[in-house]
Amino acid sequence: MSSELLTILEYIEQERGIRRDVLVKAIETALLSASKKSIHPASQLSVRLDPETGDIQAWAKLEVVQSGPTHDQLLFDQAKAKLPDVKLGDVVEWEVTPSNFGRIAAQTAKQAIMQQLRKAEKETVRDEFADKVGHIVNGIVRRFEGGNIIVDFQKAEGVLNAKEKIFGEQYMPGDRINVLLLKVDTNSAGPSLIVSRTHPDFIKRLFEREVSEIHDGVVQIMGLSREAGSRTKIAVKSNDPRVDPVGACVGLRGIRVKNITNELGGERVDIIPFDADTRQYATNALQPAKVQSVEVFPEKKELRVHVTPDQSRLAFGKKAQNVRLSSKLLGWNMNIVVDEPKKVESLAEKIERASGLLADTLGISSATAHTLVSNGFVSLEGLKAAGREQLLSIGINEEEVNQIILILEN
Repeated sequence: MSSELLTILEYIEQERGIRRDVLVKAIETALLSASKKSIHPASQLSVRLDPETGDIQAWAKLEVVQSGPTHDQLLFDQAKAKLPDVKLGDVVEWEVTPSNFGRIAAQTAKQAIMQQLRKAEKETVRDEFADKVGHIVNGIVRRFEGGNIIVDFQKAEGVLNAKEKIFGEQYMPGDRINVLLLKVDTNSAGPSLIVSRTHPDFIKRLFEREVSEIHDGVVQIMGLSREAGSRTKIAVKSNDPRVDPVGACVGLRGIRVKNITNELGGERVDIIPFDADTRQYATNALQPAKVQSVEVFPEKKELRVHVTPDQSRLAFGKKAQNVRLSSKLLGWNMNIVVDEPKKVESLAEKIERASGLLADTLGISSATAHTLVSNGFVSLEGLKAAGREQLLSIGINEEEVNQIILILEN
């Protein structure tokens, strides 16, 4: 047992990087806990593993008494045989290693070593990945468990559960996959890394990786709203007036944003310019719809956006997705108001309306009123300035002219 245990301790120390003193302490604690009842009834027991020889011994602290010893006491004569200088009342350490301790020790030592290995591996995972939380990590799909994807990251395994997977994506064992590291959980029995592809920060990290201006801080992401697998809206602004933030994100011939949408399995990404003015920001967010006007109600944190009927479909989007994502992006409630276009009155309609007004006011026929309006007399002031002769000259009979003048004079 001793030589075999020493070999195991040396191997683990060299290959796994776990210090021998840590392993020795763990084995001693495990042995004491597992075999306390079978060692000795004394209350103060300890187990010691010699790291040089591999020998394991059990010890008890016992009080030296003259006669009638209890489980925490030792007869003076028995103690004197091994410890010549012992006195009555002394508390001595006495070896109480049971005869069958080797078999018990072997099994317990194995369990303690395995437990320490698992603990050390968890600590290694925590040290390796703690500073990568919130960043993209790359791994290989290994297997599927209950709808979850188990991903191998070499030094640890991660779990991509169903709700963190983009809907419709399909993977096979051996496929490489990019994911956002959400959490390092070293306390659970399963995979230690919790990862996601649906989290909004996954999009942010992809843009930081793909767009050097964002990585360098020249272009800044000001807001993001996402419905994973379908559509994302991201608002950006430039800290350098010479740099177009939207153009930087799109890239030459759209290559940058295309790389991102390819990574997302075709998810649509709308890149819009951020604006400190809420009205303009809302207008930008609802693109490609053209907005008529935006009313702001700060006390309710509500926006009322006016659009024409032909733009309403674009403003709402499929299943109201466009307005929903825009609302999330701004952090304001957004209501779309469809304004009916004002009817434009034709010339004939204007003449007809003016004729009816004159006919009612002067008590003349519709035909006479129409003649007056057609000749430019649309108001009572104009008729007063015209005079009898001018009215007769446009074809109105004398009787009606007299009636008009009489009403105008009164």
